[in-house]
Amino acid sequence: MDIHIITLFPEMFRGVFEESIIKRAQEKGLVNIFMHNLRELGLGKHKSTDDYPYGGGAGMIMMIEPIYKAIKKIKSGNKKKKIKSKTILLTPQGEVLNEDKSKELAKNPSITLICGHYKGLDERIRTNLVDEEISIGDYVLSGGEIAAMVIVDAVARLIPGVLGNKESMELDSFYQNILEGPLYTRPAVFKNMKVPDILLSGNHGEISLWRRKEALRRTYFQRPEILDMISLNKKDRELLKEIKKEQRGATKCY
Repeated sequence: MDIHIITLFPEMFRGVFEESIIKRAQEKGLVNIFMHNLRELGLGKHKSTDDYPYGGGAGMIMMIEPIYKAIKKIKSGNKKKKIKSKTILLTPQGEVLNEDKSKELAKNPSITLICGHYKGLDERIRTNLVDEEISIGDYVLSGGEIAAMVIVDAVARLIPGVLGNKESMELDSFYQNILEGPLYTRPAVFKNMKVPDILLSGNHGEISLWRRKEALRRTYFQRPEILDMISLNKKDRELLKEIKKEQRGATKCY
């Protein structure tokens, strides 16, 4: 998968993309990340990429021409490879990123992420140059660079071969649309704090059932709205019924 990032601050990505899973994905050739420095495509002597807003007001607005040139350059390269890149604007007005959206993006041979900055971008970028808009949440960031890092991390790990253990990915929170249950490792006992006996039993069928139930329990107590948005199978519904019954028993006064 090719990931193109259009940004004024390419150096911000160095540490993030040179460590851990993203680094290994690039070394394996499963993910190719290309940084496009918007400043190099700026206009005039000073390589300008922003200007004052028409109509007045505070802040600077990113101009359309440098971003247009960056997208054109990317499309030209992809045309030679006979692939198409989905162009995405990172903006608080976009669709909020979730696991389903990450899976959808991971199916593309190439994506292009446009990082906004300053007060905003010329509206003609949004209406004419992009395929979709994505937000990573309802809060304010200084630019789209951090959002791009989040998207790259969320998408790269879903590409086959990036993670060494597929089961590890499938147990992650939200991969199956619910939160991940509790996890434990050695030692089995630490200062009288014990690992649940079921995990030491060696009964993998019972362990799997326990993990699913605890994942449902955590989701029910911490993010109950998620359960209203997903389709539960018969066994999940039975486990959820048990959890609710146990809750009533735990809160009963004597």
